Amino acid sequence: MSAPAYAFYGDDFTGATDTLAHLARAGLRTMLFLRVPDESCLAGAGPLDAIGVAGAARSMAPAAMREELDAVGARFAALGARVMHYKVCSTFDSAPEVGSIGVAVRTLGAHFANPLRMVVGGQPDLRRYCVFGQLFAATGADDGQPVHRIDRHPTMSRHPVTPMHEADLRLHLRAQGLEDVVSIDWRAYAQDDSVLKARVDEALQPRPDALLFDVQAEPHLRAIGRLMRESAAQQPLLVVGASSVAQAWLLADDVRPGVVPRDGERVARAQGPVLVLAGSLSPRTQAQIEAAISYLRVRLEPERMTDEREGEAYLREQVNAIAAALAQGRNVLAYTDRTRIGGVAEARGNALALACGALLDGVLRRAPVRRLGVAGGDTSSFAVRALGAWAISYHASLAPGVALCRLHADDAHLDGLELMLKGGQMGDADLFERLIAG
Repeated sequence: MSAPAYAFYGDDFTGATDTLAHLARAGLRTMLFLRVPDESCLAGAGPLDAIGVAGAARSMAPAAMREELDAVGARFAALGARVMHYKVCSTFDSAPEVGSIGVAVRTLGAHFANPLRMVVGGQPDLRRYCVFGQLFAATGADDGQPVHRIDRHPTMSRHPVTPMHEADLRLHLRAQGLEDVVSIDWRAYAQDDSVLKARVDEALQPRPDALLFDVQAEPHLRAIGRLMRESAAQQPLLVVGASSVAQAWLLADDVRPGVVPRDGERVARAQGPVLVLAGSLSPRTQAQIEAAISYLRVRLEPERMTDEREGEAYLREQVNAIAAALAQGRNVLAYTDRTRIGGVAEARGNALALACGALLDGVLRRAPVRRLGVAGGDTSSFAVRALGAWAISYHASLAPGVALCRLHADDAHLDGLELMLKGGQMGDADLFERLIAG
Protein backbone atom coordinates (compact mmCIF):
# COMPACT_ATOMS: atom_id res chain seq x y z
CA MET A 1 0.00 0.00 0.00
CA SER A 2 1.28 3.48 -0.86
CA ALA A 3 1.80 5.63 2.22
CA PRO A 4 -1.17 7.92 2.99
CA ALA A 5 0.23 11.45 3.12
CA TYR A 6 -2.46 12.72 5.51
CA ALA A 7 -3.27 11.03 8.83
CA PHE A 8 -5.69 12.25 11.47
CA TYR A 9 -6.97 11.29 14.89
CA GLY A 10 -10.36 12.64 15.98
CA ASP A 11 -10.63 13.25 19.70
CA ASP A 12 -14.30 12.34 19.36
CA PHE A 13 -16.23 10.48 16.68
CA THR A 14 -18.39 13.37 15.47
CA GLY A 15 -15.43 15.57 14.65
CA ALA A 16 -13.59 12.67 13.06
CA THR A 17 -16.41 12.10 10.58
CA ASP A 18 -16.38 15.79 9.64
CA THR A 19 -12.69 15.59 8.72
CA LEU A 20 -13.38 12.33 6.86
CA ALA A 21 -16.07 14.14 4.85
CA HIS A 22 -13.81 17.03 3.84
CA LEU A 23 -11.06 14.72 2.62
CA ALA A 24 -13.41 12.33 0.82
CA ARG A 25 -15.35 15.12 -0.92
CA ALA A 26 -12.03 16.45 -2.23
CA GLY A 27 -11.48 13.11 -3.96
CA LEU A 28 -8.97 11.58 -1.54
CA ARG A 29 -9.40 7.86 -0.85
CA THR A 30 -10.05 8.05 2.89
CA MET A 31 -11.02 5.55 5.57
CA LEU A 32 -11.77 6.30 9.22
CA PHE A 33 -10.86 3.37 11.46
CA LEU A 34 -12.43 2.79 14.87
CA ARG A 35 -9.17 1.46 16.30
CA VAL A 36 -5.52 1.63 15.29
CA PRO A 37 -5.57 -0.36 12.03
CA ASP A 38 -3.53 -3.52 11.72
CA GLU A 39 -2.39 -5.01 8.42
CA SER A 40 -5.64 -6.90 7.98
CA CYS A 41 -7.73 -3.72 8.29
CA LEU A 42 -5.48 -1.85 5.88
CA ALA A 43 -5.69 -4.66 3.36
CA GLY A 44 -9.48 -4.59 3.59
CA ALA A 45 -9.56 -0.83 3.03
CA GLY A 46 -7.41 -0.86 -0.12
CA PRO A 47 -5.13 1.98 -1.30
CA LEU A 48 -5.60 5.17 0.73
CA ASP A 49 -4.59 8.81 0.28
CA ALA A 50 -5.66 9.72 3.83
CA ILE A 51 -6.23 7.65 6.94
CA GLY A 52 -7.94 8.40 10.24
CA VAL A 53 -8.67 6.94 13.64
CA ALA A 54 -11.84 7.95 15.49
CA GLY A 55 -11.07 8.16 19.17
CA ALA A 56 -12.43 9.41 22.49
CA ALA A 57 -9.45 11.37 23.81
CA ARG A 58 -11.50 14.48 24.59
CA SER A 59 -13.20 12.54 27.41
CA MET A 60 -10.05 10.80 28.69
CA ALA A 61 -7.73 11.45 31.61
CA PRO A 62 -4.05 12.14 30.76
CA ALA A 63 -2.78 8.60 31.41
CA ALA A 64 -5.39 7.02 29.14
CA MET A 65 -4.70 9.65 26.47
CA ARG A 66 -0.97 8.90 26.50
CA GLU A 67 -1.58 5.18 26.06
CA GLU A 68 -4.02 5.63 23.17
CA LEU A 69 -2.18 8.40 21.34
CA ASP A 70 1.24 6.80 21.64
CA ALA A 71 -0.06 3.79 19.70
CA VAL A 72 -1.71 6.09 17.12
CA GLY A 73 1.40 8.21 16.64
CA ALA A 74 3.67 5.19 16.29
CA ARG A 75 1.37 3.58 13.70
CA PHE A 76 0.93 6.66 11.56
CA ALA A 77 4.65 7.43 11.66
CA ALA A 78 5.43 3.85 10.60
CA LEU A 79 3.03 4.21 7.66
CA GLY A 80 4.99 7.24 6.48
CA ALA A 81 2.33 9.94 6.95
CA ARG A 82 3.62 13.45 6.20
CA VAL A 83 0.98 15.21 8.34
CA MET A 84 -0.37 14.05 11.70
CA HIS A 85 -3.57 16.01 12.35
CA TYR A 86 -4.82 15.88 15.94
CA LYS A 87 -8.44 16.81 15.31
CA VAL A 88 -10.08 18.74 18.16
CA CYS A 89 -13.49 20.34 18.44
CA SER A 90 -13.67 23.72 16.70
CA THR A 91 -14.46 25.25 20.11
CA PHE A 92 -11.25 23.76 21.63
CA ASP A 93 -13.14 22.66 24.76
CA SER A 94 -10.69 20.66 26.85
CA ALA A 95 -9.08 20.79 30.27
CA PRO A 96 -5.87 19.72 32.05
CA GLU A 97 -7.62 16.67 33.55
CA VAL A 98 -9.92 15.78 30.64
CA GLY A 99 -8.99 15.76 26.96
CA SER A 100 -5.79 17.75 27.47
CA ILE A 101 -4.48 19.11 24.19
CA GLY A 102 -1.11 19.59 25.85
CA VAL A 103 -0.89 15.87 26.60
CA ALA A 104 -1.80 15.12 22.98
CA VAL A 105 0.89 17.42 21.56
CA ARG A 106 3.62 16.02 23.78
CA THR A 107 2.63 12.39 23.13
CA LEU A 108 2.23 12.65 19.36
CA GLY A 109 5.20 15.01 19.07
CA ALA A 110 7.47 12.16 20.11
CA HIS A 111 6.67 10.52 16.73
CA PHE A 112 6.64 13.68 14.57
CA ALA A 113 9.84 15.56 15.20
CA ASN A 114 9.32 18.61 12.96
CA PRO A 115 10.14 21.68 15.13
CA LEU A 116 7.09 23.43 13.68
CA ARG A 117 4.05 22.38 15.71
CA MET A 118 0.99 24.17 14.45
CA VAL A 119 -2.33 24.99 16.12
CA VAL A 120 -4.94 26.21 13.63
CA GLY A 121 -7.38 28.34 15.58
CA GLY A 122 -10.62 28.68 13.59
CA GLN A 123 -13.01 27.15 11.06
CA PRO A 124 -14.95 29.86 9.21
CA ASP A 125 -17.48 27.55 7.52
CA LEU A 126 -18.67 26.60 11.03
CA ARG A 127 -18.55 30.25 12.19
CA ARG A 128 -15.47 29.71 14.37
CA TYR A 129 -12.88 32.51 14.25
CA CYS A 130 -9.49 33.13 15.88
CA VAL A 131 -8.33 36.77 16.01
CA PHE A 132 -5.09 37.77 17.76
CA GLY A 133 -5.19 34.42 19.52
CA GLN A 134 -8.76 34.91 20.84
CA LEU A 135 -11.40 32.31 19.90
CA PHE A 136 -14.93 33.30 18.87
CA ALA A 137 -17.92 31.12 17.93
CA ALA A 138 -21.42 31.74 16.62
CA THR A 139 -24.45 30.28 18.35
CA GLY A 140 -25.97 28.95 15.13
CA ALA A 141 -25.22 27.82 11.60
CA ASP A 142 -26.61 30.92 9.88
CA ASP A 143 -24.54 33.98 9.04
CA GLY A 144 -26.99 36.15 10.96
CA GLN A 145 -26.42 34.37 14.28
CA PRO A 146 -24.51 36.33 16.94
CA VAL A 147 -20.82 35.57 17.45
CA HIS A 148 -19.52 35.32 21.01
CA ARG A 149 -16.08 35.23 22.55
CA ILE A 150 -15.80 31.57 23.54
CA ASP A 151 -15.71 32.26 27.29
CA ARG A 152 -19.02 34.12 26.91
CA HIS A 153 -20.63 31.65 24.53
CA PRO A 154 -24.05 30.63 25.97
CA THR A 155 -23.33 26.91 25.49
CA MET A 156 -19.58 26.36 25.49
CA SER A 157 -18.93 28.50 28.56
CA ARG A 158 -21.26 26.13 30.44
CA HIS A 159 -20.21 22.76 29.01
CA PRO A 160 -20.88 20.15 31.74
CA VAL A 161 -17.40 18.57 31.52
CA THR A 162 -15.02 21.05 29.86
CA PRO A 163 -16.49 24.58 30.11
CA MET A 164 -14.52 27.23 28.22
CA HIS A 165 -13.56 29.95 30.69
CA GLU A 166 -10.64 31.37 28.68
CA ALA A 167 -10.84 32.83 25.16
CA ASP A 168 -7.09 33.36 24.68
CA LEU A 169 -6.01 30.01 23.28
CA ARG A 170 -2.42 30.66 24.36
CA LEU A 171 -3.53 30.80 28.00
CA HIS A 172 -5.98 27.95 27.51
CA LEU A 173 -3.20 25.70 26.18
CA ARG A 174 -0.72 26.90 28.79
CA ALA A 175 -3.02 25.53 31.50
CA GLN A 176 -2.74 22.17 29.72
CA GLY A 177 1.05 22.08 29.78
CA LEU A 178 2.06 23.98 26.63
CA GLU A 179 3.97 26.73 28.39
CA ASP A 180 5.16 28.61 25.31
CA VAL A 181 2.57 29.10 22.54
CA VAL A 182 3.40 31.90 20.10
CA SER A 183 0.63 33.66 18.18
CA ILE A 184 0.97 34.11 14.40
CA ASP A 185 -1.76 36.66 13.81
CA TRP A 186 -3.65 37.33 10.57
CA ARG A 187 -1.44 40.28 9.59
CA ALA A 188 1.28 37.80 8.59
CA TYR A 189 -1.03 36.55 5.79
CA ALA A 190 -1.76 40.00 4.38
CA GLN A 191 1.20 39.97 2.00
CA ASP A 192 2.98 37.15 0.20
CA ASP A 193 4.08 33.79 1.60
CA SER A 194 7.61 35.02 2.26
CA VAL A 195 6.28 37.32 5.01
CA LEU A 196 4.51 34.43 6.74
CA LYS A 197 7.58 32.21 6.37
CA ALA A 198 9.82 34.89 7.88
CA ARG A 199 7.43 35.38 10.79
CA VAL A 200 7.34 31.63 11.44
CA ASP A 201 11.12 31.29 11.24
CA GLU A 202 11.46 34.13 13.75
CA ALA A 203 8.90 32.56 16.10
CA LEU A 204 10.75 29.22 16.07
CA GLN A 205 13.84 30.79 17.65
CA PRO A 206 14.07 29.61 20.39
CA ARG A 207 11.83 26.61 19.84
CA PRO A 208 8.33 27.12 21.36
CA ASP A 209 5.86 24.40 22.28
CA ALA A 210 3.56 25.42 19.40
CA LEU A 211 2.59 28.23 17.04
CA LEU A 212 -1.05 29.37 17.08
CA PHE A 213 -2.42 30.59 13.73
CA ASP A 214 -5.31 33.05 13.45
CA VAL A 215 -8.09 32.11 11.02
CA GLN A 216 -10.89 34.43 9.92
CA ALA A 217 -11.53 33.46 6.29
CA GLU A 218 -10.64 30.95 3.58
CA PRO A 219 -7.59 32.88 2.25
CA HIS A 220 -6.01 32.46 5.69
CA LEU A 221 -6.46 28.70 5.45
CA ARG A 222 -4.93 28.64 1.99
CA ALA A 223 -1.81 30.41 3.27
CA ILE A 224 -1.58 28.07 6.25
CA GLY A 225 -1.97 25.09 3.94
CA ARG A 226 0.94 26.17 1.76
CA LEU A 227 3.09 26.48 4.90
CA MET A 228 1.97 23.01 6.02
CA ARG A 229 2.88 21.45 2.68
CA GLU A 230 6.29 23.09 2.52
CA SER A 231 7.18 22.07 6.08
CA ALA A 232 5.77 18.53 5.78
CA ALA A 233 7.83 17.95 2.63
CA GLN A 234 10.95 18.44 4.75
CA GLN A 235 9.91 16.54 7.88
CA PRO A 236 6.65 14.88 9.08
CA LEU A 237 4.50 17.53 10.73
CA LEU A 238 2.11 17.62 13.72
CA VAL A 239 -0.88 19.98 13.42
CA VAL A 240 -3.68 20.56 15.95
CA GLY A 241 -7.08 21.97 15.07
CA ALA A 242 -10.58 21.37 13.78
CA SER A 243 -11.39 20.17 10.25
CA SER A 244 -9.99 23.50 9.08
CA VAL A 245 -6.59 21.76 9.15
CA ALA A 246 -7.79 19.38 6.41
CA GLN A 247 -9.37 22.31 4.58
CA ALA A 248 -6.04 24.18 4.64
CA TRP A 249 -4.15 21.13 3.34
CA LEU A 250 -6.64 20.74 0.48
CA LEU A 251 -6.87 24.43 -0.42
CA ALA A 252 -3.10 24.60 -0.86
CA ASP A 253 -3.23 21.84 -3.48
CA ASP A 254 -5.02 23.51 -6.39
CA VAL A 255 -4.21 20.74 -8.86
CA ARG A 256 -4.07 17.11 -7.76
CA PRO A 257 -3.37 14.89 -10.78
CA GLY A 258 -5.47 11.73 -10.72
CA VAL A 259 -7.73 12.93 -7.90
CA VAL A 260 -11.29 13.85 -8.85
CA PRO A 261 -13.46 15.77 -6.35
CA ARG A 262 -16.73 14.04 -5.53
CA ASP A 263 -20.02 15.75 -6.20
CA GLY A 264 -22.34 15.88 -3.24
CA GLU A 265 -24.31 12.62 -3.20
CA ARG A 266 -28.04 12.80 -2.66
CA VAL A 267 -29.31 11.31 0.59
CA ALA A 268 -32.26 9.06 -0.26
CA ARG A 269 -35.22 8.56 2.03
CA ALA A 270 -34.50 6.00 4.74
CA GLN A 271 -35.42 2.42 3.95
CA GLY A 272 -37.02 1.20 7.14
CA PRO A 273 -37.21 2.75 10.62
CA VAL A 274 -34.60 5.27 11.81
CA LEU A 275 -33.11 5.32 15.30
CA VAL A 276 -31.62 8.45 16.88
CA LEU A 277 -29.80 8.45 20.22
CA ALA A 278 -29.24 11.96 21.63
CA GLY A 279 -26.97 12.46 24.60
CA SER A 280 -26.11 16.11 23.96
CA LEU A 281 -26.91 18.94 26.35
CA SER A 282 -26.79 21.72 23.78
CA PRO A 283 -29.76 24.00 23.03
CA ARG A 284 -29.25 23.19 19.32
CA THR A 285 -29.83 19.48 19.94
CA GLN A 286 -32.82 20.31 22.15
CA ALA A 287 -34.34 22.29 19.26
CA GLN A 288 -33.74 19.32 16.96
CA ILE A 289 -35.46 16.97 19.42
CA GLU A 290 -38.47 19.29 19.65
CA ALA A 291 -38.70 19.51 15.84
CA ALA A 292 -38.54 15.72 15.38
CA ILE A 293 -42.27 15.12 14.82
CA SER A 294 -41.86 11.84 12.90
CA TYR A 295 -40.38 9.93 15.84
CA LEU A 296 -41.62 8.14 18.89
CA ARG A 297 -39.70 9.94 21.64
CA VAL A 298 -38.25 7.95 24.51
CA ARG A 299 -36.89 9.92 27.47
CA LEU A 300 -33.97 8.24 29.21
CA GLU A 301 -33.21 8.91 32.88
CA PRO A 302 -29.44 9.43 33.35
CA GLU A 303 -29.42 8.55 37.04
CA ARG A 304 -31.09 5.20 36.45
CA MET A 305 -28.92 4.41 33.42
CA THR A 306 -25.76 4.76 35.52
CA ASP A 307 -27.02 3.38 38.84
CA GLU A 308 -24.83 0.50 40.00
CA ARG A 309 -27.79 -1.49 41.35
CA GLU A 310 -30.62 -0.95 38.88
CA GLY A 311 -28.80 0.36 35.82
CA GLU A 312 -28.59 -3.00 34.03
CA ALA A 313 -32.28 -3.76 34.52
CA TYR A 314 -33.32 -0.24 33.48
CA LEU A 315 -31.25 -0.45 30.29
CA ARG A 316 -32.69 -3.87 29.45
CA GLU A 317 -36.20 -2.45 29.86
CA GLN A 318 -35.43 0.50 27.56
CA VAL A 319 -33.72 -1.69 24.96
CA ASN A 320 -36.77 -3.98 24.77
CA ALA A 321 -39.20 -1.06 24.43
CA ILE A 322 -37.16 0.72 21.75
CA ALA A 323 -36.52 -2.48 19.77
CA ALA A 324 -40.22 -3.36 19.86
CA ALA A 325 -41.20 0.05 18.44
CA LEU A 326 -38.60 -0.22 15.68
CA ALA A 327 -39.78 -3.73 14.82
CA GLN A 328 -43.24 -2.21 14.25
CA GLY A 329 -41.70 0.20 11.72
CA ARG A 330 -41.74 3.28 13.94
CA ASN A 331 -38.87 5.79 13.98
CA VAL A 332 -37.50 6.21 17.51
CA LEU A 333 -35.68 9.14 19.12
CA ALA A 334 -34.18 8.18 22.50
CA TYR A 335 -32.75 11.12 24.42
CA THR A 336 -31.21 11.64 27.84
CA ASP A 337 -33.14 14.03 30.07
CA ARG A 338 -31.17 17.25 29.65
CA THR A 339 -32.57 18.75 32.88
CA ARG A 340 -30.73 16.10 34.90
CA ILE A 341 -27.80 14.98 32.74
CA GLY A 342 -25.37 17.68 33.89
CA GLY A 343 -25.01 16.45 37.46
CA VAL A 344 -24.63 12.84 36.32
CA ALA A 345 -21.94 13.78 33.79
CA GLU A 346 -20.00 15.66 36.45
CA ALA A 347 -20.36 13.00 39.16
CA ARG A 348 -19.97 9.81 37.14
CA GLY A 349 -17.52 10.69 34.38
CA ASN A 350 -17.93 8.53 31.29
CA ALA A 351 -20.49 6.20 32.87
CA LEU A 352 -23.42 7.80 31.04
CA ALA A 353 -21.71 7.65 27.64
CA LEU A 354 -20.83 4.00 28.28
CA ALA A 355 -24.44 3.29 29.24
CA CYS A 356 -25.59 4.90 25.98
CA GLY A 357 -23.21 2.60 24.15
CA ALA A 358 -24.62 -0.47 25.87
CA LEU A 359 -28.18 0.64 25.05
CA LEU A 360 -27.35 1.23 21.39
CA ASP A 361 -25.61 -2.14 21.03
CA GLY A 362 -28.57 -3.91 22.62
CA VAL A 363 -31.12 -2.23 20.35
CA LEU A 364 -29.21 -2.87 17.12
CA ARG A 365 -28.92 -6.57 17.95
CA ARG A 366 -32.70 -6.81 18.25
CA ALA A 367 -34.13 -4.37 15.68
CA PRO A 368 -33.98 -3.96 11.88
CA VAL A 369 -32.22 -0.58 11.74
CA ARG A 370 -30.27 0.49 8.64
CA ARG A 371 -30.00 4.24 9.37
CA LEU A 372 -28.82 5.56 12.73
CA GLY A 373 -28.10 8.98 14.20
CA VAL A 374 -26.11 9.73 17.36
CA ALA A 375 -25.92 13.24 18.84
CA GLY A 376 -23.24 14.35 21.29
CA GLY A 377 -19.46 14.05 21.05
CA ASP A 378 -18.83 11.80 24.05
CA THR A 379 -22.02 9.82 23.42
CA SER A 380 -21.00 9.18 19.81
CA SER A 381 -17.50 8.06 20.71
CA PHE A 382 -18.47 5.50 23.33
CA ALA A 383 -21.70 4.38 21.66
CA VAL A 384 -20.12 3.58 18.29
CA ARG A 385 -17.08 1.94 19.87
CA ALA A 386 -19.43 -0.39 21.75
CA LEU A 387 -20.72 -1.80 18.47
CA GLY A 388 -17.51 -3.59 17.50
CA ALA A 389 -17.31 -2.25 13.93
CA TRP A 390 -13.88 -1.58 12.44
CA ALA A 391 -14.20 1.46 10.13
CA ILE A 392 -16.37 4.24 8.68
CA SER A 393 -16.43 5.64 5.14
CA TYR A 394 -18.07 8.81 3.84
CA HIS A 395 -21.39 8.71 1.97
CA ALA A 396 -22.92 12.21 1.82
CA SER A 397 -23.37 15.48 3.67
CA LEU A 398 -26.52 16.28 5.67
CA ALA A 399 -25.42 19.72 6.93
CA PRO A 400 -22.19 21.67 7.51
CA GLY A 401 -20.19 19.60 9.97
CA VAL A 402 -22.63 16.66 9.77
CA ALA A 403 -21.85 13.69 7.49
CA LEU A 404 -23.84 10.57 6.69
CA CYS A 405 -21.36 7.69 6.68
CA ARG A 406 -21.31 3.93 6.19
CA LEU A 407 -20.25 1.52 8.89
CA HIS A 408 -17.85 -1.34 8.04
CA ALA A 409 -18.16 -4.36 10.31
CA ASP A 410 -17.78 -8.11 10.29
CA ASP A 411 -21.31 -8.52 11.72
CA ALA A 412 -23.94 -8.55 8.96
CA HIS A 413 -26.47 -6.57 11.02
CA LEU A 414 -23.99 -3.66 11.24
CA ASP A 415 -22.09 -3.79 7.94
CA GLY A 416 -23.31 -1.06 5.58
CA LEU A 417 -25.42 0.66 8.24
CA GLU A 418 -25.85 4.38 7.46
CA LEU A 419 -24.58 6.44 10.36
CA MET A 420 -24.91 10.12 11.24
CA LEU A 421 -22.78 11.45 14.09
CA LYS A 422 -23.26 15.07 15.15
CA GLY A 423 -21.81 17.34 17.78
CA GLY A 424 -24.08 19.40 19.99
CA GLN A 425 -23.53 22.61 18.03
CA MET A 426 -24.12 21.16 14.55
CA GLY A 427 -27.13 21.06 12.22
CA ASP A 428 -30.35 22.99 11.68
CA ALA A 429 -33.52 22.35 13.70
CA ASP A 430 -34.88 19.92 11.07
CA LEU A 431 -31.77 17.70 11.03
CA PHE A 432 -33.41 14.62 12.57
CA GLU A 433 -36.35 14.94 10.18
CA ARG A 434 -33.90 15.23 7.28
CA LEU A 435 -32.25 12.01 8.45
CA ILE A 436 -35.53 10.23 7.63
CA ALA A 437 -36.61 12.11 4.52
CA GLY A 438 -33.22 12.64 2.87
